[in-house]
Amino acid sequence: MELFDLSGRTALVTGASMGIGAALARGLAEAGARVVLNARNAERLDEAAQGLRDAGHAVDTLAFDVTDADAVRAAVDGYAAQRPIDILINNAGMQHRGPLEDFEVEAFDRLMRTNVNSAFYVGQAAARHMIAQGHGRIINIASVQTALARPGIAPYTASKGAIANLTKGMATDWARHGLNCNAIAPGYFETPLNAALVADPAFTEWLEKRTPAGRWGRVEELVGVAVFLSSKASSFVNGQTIFVDGGITASL
Repeated sequence: MELFDLSGRTALVTGASMGIGAALARGLAEAGARVVLNARNAERLDEAAQGLRDAGHAVDTLAFDVTDADAVRAAVDGYAAQRPIDILINNAGMQHRGPLEDFEVEAFDRLMRTNVNSAFYVGQAAARHMIAQGHGRIINIASVQTALARPGIAPYTASKGAIANLTKGMATDWARHGLNCNAIAPGYFETPLNAALVADPAFTEWLEKRTPAGRWGRVEELVGVAVFLSSKASSFVNGQTIFVDGGITASL
């Protein structure tokens, strides 16, 4: 369907070597986009890219640290000088668990740099080119923890709340320039970030009872909303956080 067709578009996906980032990159590629994969680990990045190339997709790679503002600017500017970036998915993120009263300051700062600062760094760098182009799509990856908290992850919850409000701010500042800035808030998905929880039978039992859908999410189930937000179908959608969570935020 043409409304969702991404042919001729180029999408930069951060944290794209595995998990949600890899799934979203594949989904956008299958919708017709050229995808630019980002991660710090060049070896894993090349493996992910080769998998997409083997499937017949157009793929480039950009290995840079999203928490290094200068490296981000250099990489994004360098690529944009050769090919316009039409879509950005700010997916890079991390988790660190611990009691809030004992949470290490360094761990807190590292988590915020990875989850919040990076979205600003890459978002700003890409937006400057999108503004000049007169169009662009920015999709930030939030979380069910944007709306809900659980013991032991208060800083993570704070970081994802910040992402939702950063998304609103991006939309407020940049919509007038033709940019659409939205967020996707995944619920509990089977990903490397959640490996410790997936391996915990007690947590899975709790999750299946707490989630109306009664199960973990599959990363492929995030692709539809990502394609929607990347396409012409979402032309008047801006500043929104869309929860893809099996209904967990809709129920008590």
